[in-house]
Amino acid sequence: MSKKSIITIFLSTILGLPLWGGQHYYAFLKGDTLRMGNNYMERTMLWNNGTPVTISLTDKQCGKIIPAQGKEPDFSIVKGIPTAATFTVNEIPTNGIHASYLQATVACTIGSLSIERRYRIYADCPAIACDTYLKGQIELYQNKDDNRSNADRKNIEHTADMTTGVKTPTIDRLQLSGNHWRARTVEFFDYTDWNDNLVTERTWLPYRRNTYRGNLLFAHDVATRQGFFFLKEAPCSSTQLHYNGSDFVADFSDFMVVGLGIASDDVKPDSWTRVYGCVTGVYTGDEQEALTALRLYQKQLRHHTAAQDEMIMLNTWGDRSQDAKIDEAFCLAELDRAARLGVTLFQLDDGWQSGKSPNSKTAGGSFKDIWKNADYWTPNPTKFPHGLKRIVEKGKKLGIRIGLWFNPSIQNDFADWQKDAQVIIGLYKEYGICCFKIDGLQIPTKTAEQNLRRLFDTVLAQTNHEVIFNLDATAGRRGGYHYMNEYGNIFLENRYTDWGNYYPYRTLRNLWMLSRYVPAEKMQIEFLNKWRNADKYSTTDPFAPARYSFDYLFAITLAAQPLAWMEASNLPEEAYATATLLKEYQPLQLQFHQGIILPIGEEPSGRSWTGFQSIASDTQGYLIIYREDNDIAKRIIDTWLPEGKKVTFTPLMGNGKKFVTEVGVQGKVSFELNDKNSFTLYQYQVKP
Repeated sequence: MSKKSIITIFLSTILGLPLWGGQHYYAFLKGDTLRMGNNYMERTMLWNNGTPVTISLTDKQCGKIIPAQGKEPDFSIVKGIPTAATFTVNEIPTNGIHASYLQATVACTIGSLSIERRYRIYADCPAIACDTYLKGQIELYQNKDDNRSNADRKNIEHTADMTTGVKTPTIDRLQLSGNHWRARTVEFFDYTDWNDNLVTERTWLPYRRNTYRGNLLFAHDVATRQGFFFLKEAPCSSTQLHYNGSDFVADFSDFMVVGLGIASDDVKPDSWTRVYGCVTGVYTGDEQEALTALRLYQKQLRHHTAAQDEMIMLNTWGDRSQDAKIDEAFCLAELDRAARLGVTLFQLDDGWQSGKSPNSKTAGGSFKDIWKNADYWTPNPTKFPHGLKRIVEKGKKLGIRIGLWFNPSIQNDFADWQKDAQVIIGLYKEYGICCFKIDGLQIPTKTAEQNLRRLFDTVLAQTNHEVIFNLDATAGRRGGYHYMNEYGNIFLENRYTDWGNYYPYRTLRNLWMLSRYVPAEKMQIEFLNKWRNADKYSTTDPFAPARYSFDYLFAITLAAQPLAWMEASNLPEEAYATATLLKEYQPLQLQFHQGIILPIGEEPSGRSWTGFQSIASDTQGYLIIYREDNDIAKRIIDTWLPEGKKVTFTPLMGNGKKFVTEVGVQGKVSFELNDKNSFTLYQYQVKP
């Protein structure tokens, strides 16, 4: 053990207090026991010479302990005896993006491999994250049987037959006790140009060794009502690097997170390589407690502010003119219309730049070797003879921020990331532009991932962390819903009336399904011009966009960040009546998004009663209720409200009326909306 590690242990022992004991988080090593936590939870581990083994998780809010009986290290990647073990603690202050946290680093060397486990302990959530870094040389071991079907294994006749003996590289592990665990894994899908079913769940009882896919695992001990979750901080399963078919392994009450996202040659002798991360959280109770624990962690990654994160965006690409119309005169006119409508951010998509992309209306564009044209990312001098100055100035006068589309240079694993970063920094410095849609990403290697992070980190560091990225999730190998979340929000999907694939209830369904596990406020959700391309839909189609009011199309985006995916110049005059709603929404937007937003009611189907609840506290919050196309004017909906309490519902937007009612079993509340395809946004107050 190093001198530094010995000093750490000595100080903890003498003082009898955790390091940073005066704060809301702590981490300390005393004897052979490593403890870390906050006011919500504690994770206790055996030191094990720098390869910790978890022995318990404590839910401090309920005074409950989940005991573990671990024998193997939580993180396991190579065989060997660890040496040079150290333990250090540093407080990482907020940078304006993430919350401040305590970083507890456990380091050791096994053979030629150096390992650092950097735990992130935030003050205000019942979860602890861990990022693992590797340096040196490694030959990864894997067992070919790991993802083999149990149908191909031999029958069990003796206890010896039940010993698997499989050694699998693990990112994290909990070797628990108890025979009554019930688990659920959740898999996510992006590249939404190809997918319209973005969430799948699998509920199962742990038994013999099996593998499971997904970014999330929830496990609940039915006997004690205690539970934990693993969040694998990685892209979606189908787009992870070096994916072997699973993210979790369970063997009775032994739960493992697997799939590091690296190959042996990704680990370098002279620099640290970060593998996929893992978050471990605890809860006591049922679904609401589990989802709340997860969401409290997710909210630590990026502070949600009105200045950066809130937006009602207009992006003209949704009308499929591509780059044909975009120029100074067009943008100035769009800004006038955007102001009338109530838009707060106008984004210039592909076409503002001098270089021509392959998405251009005219042939000959390319993303290949962008930097052979040094002026590729300068404003097109023909379209914008004054640069972007007049656009930005007019936006300021109208109270509308300006955003831009940007496609990083993907060739050679983003080798030109520094040049790309300087372009964005230059646009920020010259024009004050802080919002950039990042499109066209392909992350096929660990090097590409590292360079992309360097691009984002450099931009943030040199713009006082004022830039926000809209990360496009519509195609390619990208970050998904649980990776690189600190950099901004998610541009979820491209849907077009031109192609007849925009159905409002399906857009609402995607948001509703994701919002259980992904913060709704971190997703951009589109609404389109319903008057365009009516001929692309059958006259008998009950769910064609033209059958909905423009108010309702906007309303389905309220729980997220609304995206007017259209040219305002193509809207008829009657569309601007919806401006009243947009302007009513603006002062409510941040308040709604600061709560814990969860789906309520039925899954949107075009015929359902559905909605969202934003839980601000135990006594107040907001509800959005949607009555889709059905004949039921009054419907009981399951909410997250406390059973038996009297609640006052006050409508702030939409068609509902004020009422007071007592909440029934499972949060049941009866709502009334007289019109099909209508909605109401309520503020609610729970009475003492």
